[in-house]
Amino acid sequence: MTLLITVFAAIISTVVWYQNAPGSNMKIGVLCWLYWGASLMWLVDAIYEYMELRAEYFTPALEDMLNDTFLGLSVVALGLVIWLVIVLVKDPKGVVKSTLLKKVD
Repeated sequence: MTLLITVFAAIISTVVWYQNAPGSNMKIGVLCWLYWGASLMWLVDAIYEYMELRAEYFTPALEDMLNDTFLGLSVVALGLVIWLVIVLVKDPKGVVKSTLLKKVD
């Protein structure tokens, strides 16, 4: 489930990045790299787990599937948090800077 969730997140973020590619200033490419990297990591993990379990790999217990789902969603959420921090630090539209420098009347 972790592999499936992160691959879907990678595909969705790549489509969004591609639609806004020429003028993208929201650093969506960073989000794509995060999710594709996580997908590659989970793919390697799945290959090693399959080599260990063989046919049992395709019949996971319900508890294992639920744990993998929560882990996959946590990875997607962590990727979004990292991307959000990068966007706020880079401040491509200058919103954070203008808000911090705004004088209070």
